[in-house]
This record gives sequence, structure tokens and C-alpha cells, in this order.
Amino acid sequence: MGILERFWLVILIAAPLAAIVAQPAPIAKHGCPDRCGNVSIPYPFGTREGCYYNEDFLISCNDTFSPPLAFLYNSTINVINITLEAKVHIMKFIAHDCYDKFGNPINVSGRNSYTQLQLKFNSIYTISYTENQFVAVGCDTMADVTGVVQGNESYTAGCKTKCDSINYVTNDTCSGIGCCQISIAKGMSYINITVRSYESHKKVWTFNPCSYGFVVDQSQFDFSPKLLRELKNVSKLPMVLDWSIRDVKDTCGKTGKAKACQGNSSCFPVDNGYRCKCSKGFEGNPYLPSGCQDIDECSPPNRNPCKGGIGGLALFVVVGTWLFWGYNKWKLIKLKQKFFMQNGGLMLQQQLSNHEGSAETVKIFTAEELEKATNNFDDSGIIGQGGYGTVYKGTLRDGRIVAIKKSRVIDPSQNEQFINEVVVLSQINHRNVVKLLGCCLETEVPLLVYEFISNGTLHHHIHNKSKASSLTWEIRLRIATETAGVLSYLHSAASTPIIHRDIKSTNILLDDSYTAKVSDFGISRLVPRDQAGISTVVQGTIGYLDPEYLRSSQLTDKSDVYSFGVVLLELLTGEKVFSFDRTEEERNLSMYFLSAMKDNCLGKILDGCIVNEANIEQLNEVANLARRCLSVKGEERPTMKDVAMELEGLRRMTKHPLANDAWDAKEVDYSLGETSDKSGHDFDVSGSMNVISNTFPDQVGFAVHSGR
Repeated sequence: MGILERFWLVILIAAPLAAIVAQPAPIAKHGCPDRCGNVSIPYPFGTREGCYYNEDFLISCNDTFSPPLAFLYNSTINVINITLEAKVHIMKFIAHDCYDKFGNPINVSGRNSYTQLQLKFNSIYTISYTENQFVAVGCDTMADVTGVVQGNESYTAGCKTKCDSINYVTNDTCSGIGCCQISIAKGMSYINITVRSYESHKKVWTFNPCSYGFVVDQSQFDFSPKLLRELKNVSKLPMVLDWSIRDVKDTCGKTGKAKACQGNSSCFPVDNGYRCKCSKGFEGNPYLPSGCQDIDECSPPNRNPCKGGIGGLALFVVVGTWLFWGYNKWKLIKLKQKFFMQNGGLMLQQQLSNHEGSAETVKIFTAEELEKATNNFDDSGIIGQGGYGTVYKGTLRDGRIVAIKKSRVIDPSQNEQFINEVVVLSQINHRNVVKLLGCCLETEVPLLVYEFISNGTLHHHIHNKSKASSLTWEIRLRIATETAGVLSYLHSAASTPIIHRDIKSTNILLDDSYTAKVSDFGISRLVPRDQAGISTVVQGTIGYLDPEYLRSSQLTDKSDVYSFGVVLLELLTGEKVFSFDRTEEERNLSMYFLSAMKDNCLGKILDGCIVNEANIEQLNEVANLARRCLSVKGEERPTMKDVAMELEGLRRMTKHPLANDAWDAKEVDYSLGETSDKSGHDFDVSGSMNVISNTFPDQVGFAVHSGR
């Protein structure tokens, strides 16, 4: 046996011993939980009676969330980290003061122009003045913070920022232009933050619709100009509290001894109590009887391994190897934590916590689980690709087949869409919506895990000649009815109304029985019931985009109605939404359809796959319904509830006696060319065509929202 082999044999023999020696010291009381979800719970903190030092150290662990979330005592203050260096990291609300482009104040998902944090009187906690900063963000902003210290002394400080152009705002510096920061007072147990504006953000609305004010962990906040808009979508940011043992009957005297400090530890006084620390040569949890453990390798009972020889060398190599392994493990954990933060993990947690019960349906997968499910994302598992990235087919450990969506590029600006899709889908429970099973945040790009839908997209079936023949009129009408039912549910029956914003045939999936499943909620919006719509940057896909929304930037539920009308045209005609194979004035399918309706020759553009088997009356009714959905003015379009009811009625309608008869083109032209609905109302088809023509010029054939 060579020297090298002997060297590694020593390591292999000694490794188990090193593993035993390296067992981590306990952090919680014996028999007590030491974690709540992703948060470690070290004693003196605890999650149940008998596990904490006193009730001030109670951490409420809410396991209705997945993973469970930790909260201070019985409050709504979300805890994200606890350290024995006397720090508790929490998530705290931001004060928002938001306006529409006309200067009217708007409410953003229940957020207010003020926020406060009030800790218990004589609490063990104070708001850390060394770790936090008060920050105001905005270009038309005044923000104040009022604080109260433990002795009921108060103070007020503030920031003002004005800037007429985003070009004045500097990256990575909160210097007062667009962002202002100041220190906070020592020992505060209460803060109240208010924000307001000078001119209702009318001059800066395009890049800064809101004023923001907050106290934040300065190590977790880096300012950039994009936050002037993006903070609108963030309700909470991290803040740090200091904690200490506070007991008037138990203080830290000159001897360095106190009740809470256990073996091999001592106390040291702080402003509102004392803290414990392990004695020199010991490390661990000083609040537990055996928490502080000897780290001096050269003292008994280690039999002095520091004196030369092969034994000492072997132990040195073993310990070095173990430390190297531990360091790499630590680096991996830190990298995953970095990706979690980078991919908006904290934002996702707070968004889900704002929607009670929603997180129960969202599982957080590990990277290892999804790598195993996809054979390390092997190319053979790719089932779809697009501007957004790649979709892989995978099999989970429990045998479920899933679709895993992986972003193509690292683009932090897409985090909002990723988080938005998780939050929106967590609110939806509908058989015709693709179910979101969970997500993974600890990889370089975030991953979404969906139920696997086996039969591809509606777009693929309609526009593939070999598949289009299988889409009978009965199936097409059912797909339209199911899709309309989903949109009706989103608009009218969901706990908070939802506008999909990107309805198109590529976002409607089909299973083996051709059941419709609506997908891709990345740019969807939750709209409070007391609002008719919201003002937002235009996103969607050209050809499906509501021209009224495109002109005004006012998104309403009627925008989805327009997009659904275009999908109806695809089902009726089998034509693509844009095609350069058609004449210049007919390249846009909506124009093509409305022109055919106006000229009483709709039959010429119907899909040949359905002409001979469809019910004439049904085709006529669906064509007129599509035309009404495509009205230029949103107020003239039907609601999705009305559309769904009308389509369901058509499905149940008894077939026309002539439904199975062959009919020639002239009969079709005449029967389907009517420009009045069944109530006798006339519609201005030519006006619709002019608006569409002006809105969608010939050169535009691309998706506005290129990531979908």
C-alpha cells in the first residue's frame, strides 16, 4: 500500500470520529422544536409552553402556511430570523401614498399612507438603531417618522425629496435625489410613519406613481431608480429588533452572573436589561445548561492531540477535510439564500401572507427535488419553449407528472411577474385553470411547478392542419364555453376579482379529452371590488389587445372580453391572428372578420373543418357574439358572465333541422352576414375596423409582452 493510499485510509478511518466530534450543539430546550418553517428558534425563544424563558420570548408558529411562518408572541409581526447575538429580523409594512395619472389618490391592495410598529410596554425588544435606517423614496415626497422610546420620550424626523426627471436619480445611492435616508433614535419601542406628496405625483407619474416611507434593515436595502415604480408592488421590507433579558428581579451584577446565563457563560448589561455570552474558549447557546461547549482542541479531555506525530497530523487532515466540506456546504446554503432573496422570496412570502389561507396551496420545492424530477433538466424532457424560457416535463417522487417552467435568462425585473403568477394562482380554484403546485426559489432563476396538461395548446391544434380536423365544432364550442366560464369566474366569483390580461390561444391548454385549461397568469391583476379598473402599463399580445386599453392604459374586465372575442374568431375561422399571407387590410384577423361581416360573406372565411357539421344557427349566434366582444367601446361589450351563459345556452340548444344538411357558399354568405344581434340592435362594424386599423399598423406583428 502506497503512502497516498495510507493517507486516505487514515482519513476514512478517522472521518466517523470527526463527524461525532462535530455534532452541532443544541439550540433549543430538550424535546422542544428548534425550527418554525425556515426560521431557527434558539432558546430563550420557544414555540410552546415550557420551551421559552418567559412569555415575552414566545414565537407563534402558524403551520397553515407552507412552509410555516413565525410571528412575535401572538401578533401579526412576521419573524424571518432570530440570532443569539440579540437580533430578531422581522417583516414590516411600508407606507404608500399612490395616485393615478390624473392626480387622484388610489388604494393599492389595502395599503395606507401610514404604518406603525408598536411593541409591548417594557418589552424585551427595541427597534435597532444600529441596524436600521429611516428611508423615504419618491420624486414628489414628504415622509415623517415619529418614535417613542421606552421612557415615553418622543421625537420626530423626516425626509423630503423632489425631482422632475428620473435622469436625475442615481443608481445605488440614497443621496436625497429620489431617495433620502436618516438614522433613527436609540431605544424606540414604537414608530409611526406617514407619507404624502406635494403635487399628487402628476408631474412624475410615468416613472413614480407613489411616495414611500419605511424603516428598513440597511444591509438588506439597496436603492435603484426602478424602485420609484416597483415599490408599489411591495408591502413589507425587513427590519431588525434588538432583544435582551428584562427582569427587574434579576439583573447583571458585578460578578457577571445572572439567572438566565447558564454554565460556562456570563452576563453583560445593556440599556434595558442584560444579555449572556459564552466564556472564553466556549461557543454555543449561553442560555442552555450545556449550551456553551469547549472549542479548545488542546485541553483535556482531548489528550493533547496538538503534540506532533501521525495521530495529530491525521486529526489535522480530518478536521481540515471536515471544515472544507462544511465550508462548501455553508457556501451552498448561502448561495441558495442569495437566490431566494434575488428571486423575490421575501416579497412572495409577504404577498402570500397578505392573502389569508392562500399559501396552503403553494408548496416550496427544493432544487434537488426538481433536478431529480427532470433528470437534471435534460433536453429530452423539454415540452415547450418561448420568449419566457423553457418548460420541462418531470416526475415527482410521489409519481405525479408535472410541467416545470424555467426562465430563460436572469432578469430581476421579471420577479414581479413570477411572484404575481404565484399569488394570483393561489387565489384560484377552478377545474379549467392549470393548477399551480408550487415553486422553487433557491436556484439561479425561479421555477414554477404546474400540473401536466398532456395535449398541448389550443393554438397548436387550430393552426396545425393535421390536428385541426380533430377539433369538431362541438369540441370548439365546448372549449369556448369552458374558457368563458373561467373568465366569468375570475371577474365575478373569485374572492378578489382578477383580470387575466393575456387571453390567447397559446395560453389555453388542452388535455386528452380536449378539456380547456387556462394558463399563464404572469401579468394578471387583482382588482379590488370597489374599482372598475386600474391604470397600468400596457401589456399583452398584439392582435388580442383591447384597443381601448391600448389607447387609455385603463385595464378593465372588458379588456379580457375583447381578447376572448379574438379567440372565438380563431375557433370559427382557423385563421391566425396576424398573417402576411392575407391582403394588407386583412392581415389583422379582427379586421378580416369585421370586413366579412360587413360584406355579408362570413362563410368564406369559416374553417372548412366545421362548415359541413356545424349547426347553422349556432355558427350565426357565435359569430354575432364574437362581433359584440370586439366592440371598440368596452361599455358596449357584454360581460364575461353574459358571454359564458350565452355559450352554455348554445351548447344545450337543440340542433337546427337543417344542421346536418350540406349548404353552399351563397347560403352561408347570406345566413352569417347579418350585422344585427338577435335583439335587433345594429353595430358600427366600419367604426371598429377603422380603430383597429389605426391601432395596429402593418409593421406591427409582434407581442408587446414579449416574455409570454
